[in-house]
Amino acid sequence: MKLTKKITTKLHSQLPSLLTVAAILVFNTLSAFGQAFNSTELKTGISNSLAVIMMFGFVLGISCVIYGGFAIRRGDVDQGKMSIIGGAIIAAAPAVIFAFYKIFGIDANSSVGIGNF
Repeated sequence: MKLTKKITTKLHSQLPSLLTVAAILVFNTLSAFGQAFNSTELKTGISNSLAVIMMFGFVLGISCVIYGGFAIRRGDVDQGKMSIIGGAIIAAAPAVIFAFYKIFGIDANSSVGIGNF
């Protein structure tokens, strides 16, 4: 009998904090039910991620072209030409892929894009 009284007094003393935690959990999960999944949001996120990667690729391609110019200036013509050609391919790759998607008409359902610059 004494054991049940001790348990009930402990439970009654902790009841307000338990109710507060339960209310916080319930109210936070209710907002999660209001979220709706939309495939256009996923497509937009992937497109934005690809745009960031393409920007880094563009900067890398431009730096390769500059390095090729310095290599030609040093006298290493073959290495310079290869670096310039490779840099131009790297820098132009997003625009070329986007053009292919436009030409073949598959740009509406894809996440590939060059972004809104």
